[in-house]
Amino acid sequence: MNKIERGSTNVYADLGMADAEEMLIKAQLAAKIGDIVRRRKLTQVQAAELLGITQPKLSGLLRGQFRGVSETKMLECLTRLGRDVKIVVKAVPRSRTEGHVSVVFA
Repeated sequence: MNKIERGSTNVYADLGMADAEEMLIKAQLAAKIGDIVRRRKLTQVQAAELLGITQPKLSGLLRGQFRGVSETKMLECLTRLGRDVKIVVKAVPRSRTEGHVSVVFA
């Protein structure tokens, strides 16, 4: 019988990837970009033109191949899709000594 192990909220960390936090953020941003593109019923060609990237690059991003796309470019894509992006920097709670990055969609 196989043992089932509960994972964390970050599959990339569970897989032992060194850049797990960055990859999770990119995955969340890519999912939101894809969601907006679908809701606006844009073709990939239309969306790529609007976002200022090639259609193959957009196709890869929407399929989870975003290693070659920076977080900055993904944030720019969201603003081009009509979203405001707000970055908040705050002190960590006393229970932690190190901060972390998270994405919150409003």
